[in-house]
Amino acid sequence: MDYSTLTLLISLSQVLCVGTAAPLSVEVVKMKFKVKWMAEQLVVKLNKDFQVPAGLTLSLPADDVDGLSSIVMILDGYNSLISDTLNGVSQVKSEISSLTGYLQQWKKGHCNEQRPKPLVSGPLQELQSRKEYIHTVGIEALMRVKEFLTLLLKNLDQLKTC
Repeated sequence: MDYSTLTLLISLSQVLCVGTAAPLSVEVVKMKFKVKWMAEQLVVKLNKDFQVPAGLTLSLPADDVDGLSSIVMILDGYNSLISDTLNGVSQVKSEISSLTGYLQQWKKGHCNEQRPKPLVSGPLQELQSRKEYIHTVGIEALMRVKEFLTLLLKNLDQLKTC
């Protein structure tokens, strides 16, 4: 084998290796960008409008970001715990609903496999068991949403998992 043939084969093998890597589809990139934008807007709003009251600490560890199903379940769960009677919360609840609705639509259109519905666990389960303390639970749910969205922003690749 001569030098020019060897060079051609090496170049061709590099092109094939690079060409077979699975690039992100334009749809996935757009979806991640939109989710990132929506989550960032919510975090900014939560930072601006809702501060953790003195003495309230988030004693439990953060929820896990584990694919679309768990993201939707966790955000919906916390949204249901946020009391409508808290000042200025209606816009936040609406934006959380918009984000989860967008993720649910994405999931319906792009996820063929049906994963079992994730079980409620961790901090969300703990808060759901204390619903009688509506204002305290609502405030903690707001803080948990902010914490979860911050974690989601650092793990946007989880959006590709159904």
